[in-house]
Amino acid sequence: MREGSLEAPTRHPIDWKSPDFHDETKALAELERIFDICHGCRRCVSLCGAFPTLFDLVDEGKTGEIDGVNKRDFWKVVDQCYLCDLCYMTKCPYVPPHEWNLDFPHTMLRAKAIKFRKGEVGASERFLASTDTHGSFAGIPIVVQAANALNHTQAARAVMEKVLHVDRTAWLPDLATRKFRSAAPKSAQHEVRDGQRTPGKVAIYATCYVNYNEPGIGQDLLKILDHNAIPYVLVAKEKCCGMPKLELGDLDGVDALKRVNIPVLAKYAREGYAILSAVPSCTLMYKQELPLMYPGEADVHAVRDAMWDPFEYLSDRRRDGLLKTEFKQPAGKVSYHTPCHGRVQNIGKRTEEILKLVPGNHVATHERCSGHAGTYGVKTSGHAMAMKIGKPLFKRMAEHPQGGGPDVISSDCPLGGHHIAQGFRENGLGEPRLAHPLTLVREAYGL
Repeated sequence: MREGSLEAPTRHPIDWKSPDFHDETKALAELERIFDICHGCRRCVSLCGAFPTLFDLVDEGKTGEIDGVNKRDFWKVVDQCYLCDLCYMTKCPYVPPHEWNLDFPHTMLRAKAIKFRKGEVGASERFLASTDTHGSFAGIPIVVQAANALNHTQAARAVMEKVLHVDRTAWLPDLATRKFRSAAPKSAQHEVRDGQRTPGKVAIYATCYVNYNEPGIGQDLLKILDHNAIPYVLVAKEKCCGMPKLELGDLDGVDALKRVNIPVLAKYAREGYAILSAVPSCTLMYKQELPLMYPGEADVHAVRDAMWDPFEYLSDRRRDGLLKTEFKQPAGKVSYHTPCHGRVQNIGKRTEEILKLVPGNHVATHERCSGHAGTYGVKTSGHAMAMKIGKPLFKRMAEHPQGGGPDVISSDCPLGGHHIAQGFRENGLGEPRLAHPLTLVREAYGL
């Protein structure tokens, strides 16, 4: 239970269209106010790099209080926040409805938006956040072969580090030889069987990562739906959800993507589809961030109400008595990681629930942040800190309650999963198989 309030945390809309939102003087005053509260509490010190950076600035200042910190140094704290939302959702006792009305991540977002509007975000960061741009090369054989080869070449990675500020040691995804949306069946027809909780038909929002980098995750989801006789369609048209641009503070870029996606997705929502997204950050964007940016738009809220995490959907499908549970193949000892953007959806441990249905699965769940956090974990400015943040998680996941190391490591966040695998290798913790939870369920069905 939270200290300071017996009520559940509430979230105020993001007033990003107000002139005051981009007023730097007013934003710095709000930063000072919340930093003073955080300094007096320090409950979130272990979450990420933002809080230790803040507390060091205070402790090393002239007064030992926030008034001894130069306001120019506030931006060092802002740069360490990657908007995971965990401080708001799991730690802070002073969030609304508490009278102190502390929203650390959305205050960081405001500061990032000011920085972006001032032109202080570099071209390399803007490029990394433009997932549809570099993903457009996926599926072009010669280009894919060349790009993937360069991705694994030390000399090319050194150039990439210099030009794009991508850490040469950070894991980067390869481009897919064929995009998910090109290779996947556009639909599967079955009798629509609605449950008490779940719509009986599904629309698949592919996500940039599944479409351009790991289409196998999407294929696994389709096979699971087909096996359970759930009719599905691929969303007719989609762009990036906007989360990478949100993390930069590029709110106009978020708006442009929203104008493409929401009209399309709202049509599926109003036709009674459950919209499934296999990347937690994308799901959260539609469930939380866009509704808070557009609190009065009916289409945005219709999409929010229709958007599901895949395991949230499968779990409720099971409660409706409509999920097949005749599993054939266990994964053994599984160290499973719940990503931050999954936790803050407040849906409970749905992935763990489904994985534990498989006889012979021994699932150990870990909720600590992996440290990857989108582009933060690959940039030269963030990679070392990302590995440091993730190190306690790596060590815990390497020790399975059944004894010895895990047979499989898994995370709903594909990027987080690869980051964890890199952490295992670099810390001498072994190299267990990495598999997405949807892959483990598909394998358990024997598909």
